[in-house]
Amino acid sequence: MIGLTTAGESHGKGLFALLEGIPAGLELDLEAIDALLAARQKGYGRGARQNIESDRAEILSGVRNRVTTGAPIAVAVWNRDFENWKGAMAPEGCDPSARSLTAVRPGHADLAGLAKFGGTDARNVLERASARETAVRVAAGEICRQYLAALGVFVAGYVRGAGEIYDAREYSFEEIGAGRSPVLGMMDKALEGKACALIDGARAAGDTLGGVAELRVKGLKAGFGSPMTYREKLDARLAMALMSVQSVKGVEVGLGFGAASRRGSEVHDEITKTAEGFARKTNRAGGIEGGMSNGEELVLRAAVKPIPTLARGLGTVDVRTGEPARAAAERSDVCAIAAAEIVLEGALCAELAAAVSERLGGDCMAQVRERYEKLR
Repeated sequence: MIGLTTAGESHGKGLFALLEGIPAGLELDLEAIDALLAARQKGYGRGARQNIESDRAEILSGVRNRVTTGAPIAVAVWNRDFENWKGAMAPEGCDPSARSLTAVRPGHADLAGLAKFGGTDARNVLERASARETAVRVAAGEICRQYLAALGVFVAGYVRGAGEIYDAREYSFEEIGAGRSPVLGMMDKALEGKACALIDGARAAGDTLGGVAELRVKGLKAGFGSPMTYREKLDARLAMALMSVQSVKGVEVGLGFGAASRRGSEVHDEITKTAEGFARKTNRAGGIEGGMSNGEELVLRAAVKPIPTLARGLGTVDVRTGEPARAAAERSDVCAIAAAEIVLEGALCAELAAAVSERLGGDCMAQVRERYEKLR
């Protein structure tokens, strides 16, 4: 079974991933991993940290001559900014007071983390809770994407909205692959221009914006996931994976919340018989019924809240003194929805690859392909 674990701090030596269960014989496109890492650092509204880091993935184990060996794959994304922080972050010895944070920031993990782990310096909590962690998840997720692609399962996504600017048009999988803008990840250039103007206004006001990302999966056959236990339900697993990404506050599958206000006749997908088997006239369920894939495209959306670190700072309390304070404004983004969409694809690929591997097993890719081809 494929499984992913990450480690590392935002301003530590680097971010690290251990990816287990990838079968032997998967030929990797390493340049594609670095291309996605670069895409994660871009997008209109990104902050100054991206000018310091130039992320690249280093494969430390589990791959030989660009081909997986079946062993656990260790991936590192090193932090260039560690040189500026080693005096306060070095594991071998440092001065923690040099970069302590006691004016806990609203919307962050700071205060709840101190309640859980103790102390008055939120640095240890925020370093791990930081969205910087997602860099290595993108790298590991791309390996999982390539595992899925080897079976004919493909993942794509785009930014559906930023702030109050929302694109209500429906796009095909092929349109998304060919038409997503490199500026903000949107499909409609006119709406994207309005969204960029909105981001400019938020920047000038010292404020931040969130957005909505839509993800698609094409080529996944029916029967992945299970209704037999709640932990096996595919929609529950994928929702968990997307919710695990920092700042995600809501996930929809298919019609999502829209299904609650419609009648059953407007929600459920009628079934027809075809020469190949069965099909649905519509895809309002988003490709998942009863906790299982049904052979249609998976359609998921994630709502991403505005970045909680505001340039103008929000009111808070210094936990060391108990006095009112203004939250610190460390280097931050105004809007990170374009980057979040890239991260969400990686999180989706990792969990979907885990679900696929549980059903198919296989020690090498030849076995996995053969088993997938035999499925209805």
